[in-house]
Amino acid sequence: MSGRLERRFAATRGAGRAALVSFITAGDPDFDISLALLKALPGAGADIIELGMPFTDPMADGPAIQAASLRALKAGQTMVRTLEMVRAFRAGDSETPLILMGYYNPIYIYGNERFLADAKAAGVDGLIIVDLPPEEDGELCLPAQAAGIDFIRLATPTTDDARLAKVLSNAGGFVYYVSITGITGTAAADPDAVSGAISRIKAHTALPVAVGFGVSTPQQAGAIAAAGADGVVVGSALVRALEKSLEEAGEGAGIAAVSDLVRGLADGIATAGRKKAETAAQAG
Repeated sequence: MSGRLERRFAATRGAGRAALVSFITAGDPDFDISLALLKALPGAGADIIELGMPFTDPMADGPAIQAASLRALKAGQTMVRTLEMVRAFRAGDSETPLILMGYYNPIYIYGNERFLADAKAAGVDGLIIVDLPPEEDGELCLPAQAAGIDFIRLATPTTDDARLAKVLSNAGGFVYYVSITGITGTAAADPDAVSGAISRIKAHTALPVAVGFGVSTPQQAGAIAAAGADGVVVGSALVRALEKSLEEAGEGAGIAAVSDLVRGLADGIATAGRKKAETAAQAG
């Protein structure tokens, strides 16, 4: 696990709560607003940031993130500019873990060796590449590890124990548990089912488990944290908040709208942590 990720999960664990992992798409709706939003996330309560790499065919993503990718690409976002955004963020924040999330094609086009060198130099801590299975670990996963970048794996409700062992064999950073089947932003997670899944995953790995897909409100974030997640990932809800603000109030309102939602999500997670501590104290 990278230094920043390890320190952040240790800090949130020490505080008795789950980490809030916030996703936005790089360059949505344009470079300047996206960078300002990226810089605002930690102050609003984001513990870890996933920065989406725009792609024309984001097959695992729902309509909100698909639209965000298209807005970013239309505004001229490229891999070069995404890494430039990471560097600009790192100039003012040396501790918040930042992960690039997306699909392999833009990395392949950029060139794997060049990408890993530039990503590491920019300050990237991890990668989530949803369309590279463990059978292809030699393509990017193992080189990323050698470069000091965690390769974060996805597990789903349909990942059985045999497959889970394969998925986790070279995993780093944390395990991203996809709480629903299907695309992002289309259903709500079931905390009871999530709790069982987390227990099953933790029987196979010591890595933290972050849960995403199907989490959009402070109440849902708190419920997933209470189910035992080490991290709660929220993406589509933030992207929708940005999109709505652009439509209704103009560009300046987007940062405030997303920041307000992140604060609410962080409060929901913190409340779940306090309740858990109170219950444990009463039981003791």
